[in-house]
Amino acid sequence: MNIVVLKFGGTSVADVPQIKKISYKIKSEVDEGNKVIVVVSAMSGVTNNLIELVNNTSELAPYSEYDVVLSSGEQVTAALLTIALNNLNIKGRSWLGWQVPIITENTYGKAVIEEIKTLNILESFKNNEVAIISGFQGISSENRITTLGRGGSDTSAVAIAAAFSAERCDIYTDVDGVYTTDPRIVKSAKKLESITYEEMLELASQGAKVLQTRSVALGMKYGVNLRVLSSFEDLPGTHILKEGSYMEKSEISGIAHSLNEAKVTLSGVPDKPGQAAQIFSALADLSINVDMIVQSSSINEGSTDITFTIPETDLKLAERTIKKTQEKIGFKKFISETNVVKISVVGNAMRTQSGVAKTMFETLAKNQINIHVISTSEIKISVLISSDYYELAMRSLHSAFGLDA
Repeated sequence: MNIVVLKFGGTSVADVPQIKKISYKIKSEVDEGNKVIVVVSAMSGVTNNLIELVNNTSELAPYSEYDVVLSSGEQVTAALLTIALNNLNIKGRSWLGWQVPIITENTYGKAVIEEIKTLNILESFKNNEVAIISGFQGISSENRITTLGRGGSDTSAVAIAAAFSAERCDIYTDVDGVYTTDPRIVKSAKKLESITYEEMLELASQGAKVLQTRSVALGMKYGVNLRVLSSFEDLPGTHILKEGSYMEKSEISGIAHSLNEAKVTLSGVPDKPGQAAQIFSALADLSINVDMIVQSSSINEGSTDITFTIPETDLKLAERTIKKTQEKIGFKKFISETNVVKISVVGNAMRTQSGVAKTMFETLAKNQINIHVISTSEIKISVLISSDYYELAMRSLHSAFGLDA
């Protein structure tokens, strides 16, 4: 049984004409004799409208009810696409996360998938049905609807492909593949025919919006055959590959940027063991991801300053949480800044080539761009800079590393 998973994002199902258009892509897979699972996002703009409804009702809505509201967007898309397929004489059925079922942990808003049951959909294949699954959602052990966080439909699709041992998982979006950087900012950006999972994971985690970070990590863990394709043009996409022979390639793969960044500095933290653990444990308990971290000596003897970055959307929650611990930890000030952008250079070349950091820092210095924070991994260097200069930084780095088409 050849099972293929097709995922369509919000722009791919933006309206009814677009939904009808992608129904023909699904029909072509059925005509080739494949068993097809389709995972859909909410129609473009719907999720934002649902969030606004919740916020207008209450600024402190329970996350469990928040998830119920947000999950309705994908439900509408799944049903409309099924109707469109039926008009093409293709048997289909819409599935909500809890009907599959996709079982998650009990964390609302950012739930983690624990298990996907395959029996129900495998039974539907016996009736030659196409399964249209609402992405982004699951069900908890408390029998409540959960959501997987923004971009969670990518995670749904890759997890389903892994659970069903699918031949491939095609992610259809509004771009025709993975580019060396954002082509809207750098006109000379070029499309990559292939990229390793590890490089894609770094690019996604540093702001590249083609794929959600969790979906890439899942695909890498389970060896999913993953492609990124355009919903609007019949063009070759980008293939996400295991490292293999690509491990020694001598080039930088791309430049990523993240606008959703906030820099937090806690000044005057008493210099004693356990302080950082208390700060970051409090944030972890609220599922707030901390990225870049720098600890430096304070002008006051016996104390340090701790600087770190978090998603800007989590800043208010983080500030409330950390200020509750101020008396216990003993820091002097909580300082935040949102006029910052993270720029990252990514590539397996860093494993075998020297001078990547030199080129990056010299390029930024040449353009009078000041660096606030630096972080590195084996195949990535990230810097935090003022948002006033991020486009200049991206263009100059793209040229400096020879990525211009």
